[in-house]
Amino acid sequence: MRNLLVSDVSVADVIGGAERVLYEQGTRLAQRGHLVHILTRRLEKHRNNCAQIADLVEWRYPLDRRNAIAYLWSTRQNAMRLFAKLQHQYRYDRIHFHQPFSAFGVNACPIAKPIRKIYTCHSLAFEEYSSRNAKPSTGMDKILHGFHILVRRWLEKGALEQADRIIVLSDYTKAKLVHTYGLPKSKISVIAGGTDMDQFSPAKDKQAIRKRLKLPANKTILFTVRNLVPRMGLEALLLAFTKVLRKVAGVHLVIGGEGKLMASLQTLASGLGISEQVTFTGFIPDDQLADYYRMANLFVLPTKELEGFGLVTVEAMASGVPVVGTPVGGTQEILSRFDSSLLFQDNTPDAMAQLILEKVQTIQKSPTEWHRVSIACRHYAENRYSWEQNLDALEKLMHS
Repeated sequence: MRNLLVSDVSVADVIGGAERVLYEQGTRLAQRGHLVHILTRRLEKHRNNCAQIADLVEWRYPLDRRNAIAYLWSTRQNAMRLFAKLQHQYRYDRIHFHQPFSAFGVNACPIAKPIRKIYTCHSLAFEEYSSRNAKPSTGMDKILHGFHILVRRWLEKGALEQADRIIVLSDYTKAKLVHTYGLPKSKISVIAGGTDMDQFSPAKDKQAIRKRLKLPANKTILFTVRNLVPRMGLEALLLAFTKVLRKVAGVHLVIGGEGKLMASLQTLASGLGISEQVTFTGFIPDDQLADYYRMANLFVLPTKELEGFGLVTVEAMASGVPVVGTPVGGTQEILSRFDSSLLFQDNTPDAMAQLILEKVQTIQKSPTEWHRVSIACRHYAENRYSWEQNLDALEKLMHS
């Protein structure tokens, strides 16, 4: 089957969950004998309009970034032109959308109409924008902010309605689509995200990995990796960690990722007097990510909102690292089906501190019991969240 994956992100750098799903599904479909191309926008860091990435070919259209109207119009026109050119050459059997902007351009092309379409909704685009961009209080900025939200909502609704089938990674996102856009439940399929069971596997020697990463060898290490943006709840995690340190010794927190909150989070850690107990790694390259999971004793997911699934949760569990997380979105689905005692009562620092402290004490006082939980995490991930299971379900939907 000849597949075109249409996205607003690039797989040249896998920096988030959307890129991860796109890359894993694309490369694995190609390995199963499908032709797979990606159509996406040309980002400012891209040097070429086309790139071969693993078994994928990524085609990129240019954008006019002068203002919001120019951006939207150039998206429509240039994505439409690129799609028309590619379709005449490759005759795609399926179009699989992953975000709304590029979908807008492709759907505007008349020759796209008869092609079967699937839309994977990772999260609602206008909610993501609203979460990442605080609403201005006055003036033209406030109007522009509202315009951005309305456009994203309109684009996404249109793309979802034009799709033959919709895929979400969790029941949480399915319910959101039904409530927000009035979509029929029968049109939406839940296909959980996955993880590479070979890449993410338990450590044979945590201390050796920690030495290589220049992290404390003999401390209880908590780890999280997130985009450093407000919805991730990292400020609350630092406040919770301060409370934990007052109760127990020998604990260290590692925060991976980059984003606009980096400086303020570092300032907060300093103000709380815990800078020496917290390591900010910055962006973690994909070839090092598995080691960061493996070296940890506990993974913490402090998300405040909009956790559509949480690939990091299943990556940590596949690495044999138990996860504690807030009862938000897909995290609640993943952890409650395994062990609901790993869910915080809510997303407040007090609730986080209480459960983290309980788990740290188990790690330090009952290592055999913690090892049993770690093994169970790995088995749970193997049984439910491999990319092979994800691709089997996707292929079945593609052929239906």
